[in-house]
Amino acid sequence: MKIGDLARETGVSVRLLRYYEEQGLLDSHRLPSGHRRYGQDAPETVRRIRVLLAAGLPTRVIRDVLPCVRGAGEAGFDPCVALHLREQLQGLDARIGELQETRAALAGLLTATEGAAAVPAPAA
Repeated sequence: MKIGDLARETGVSVRLLRYYEEQGLLDSHRLPSGHRRYGQDAPETVRRIRVLLAAGLPTRVIRDVLPCVRGAGEAGFDPCVALHLREQLQGLDARIGELQETRAALAGLLTATEGAAAVPAPAA
């Protein structure tokens, strides 16, 4: 399958397909002319990549878990994916905690600033 055909079938740009290949997410073979050819399973692989990206996984993690993703007719993921997904959830929880702390600090500064603005300046 040519790269343009794969792009049309999946709705993913040619540039993005090349990026997936550079990241080790998508395999192709090169013709002597240098043109890429993708296997018949490439559209399903691209769909899996898109699902994992939409779940917030970085490409380095997707590269590790992609072999564990079951085919279209099978449900979900192999158990080998659970560890990676758990690590990602823990990372998100940590980031959420940090963002909540940052928000609280910013809200405190805003309250202090608004309170200071309400106090009249001393007369000179």
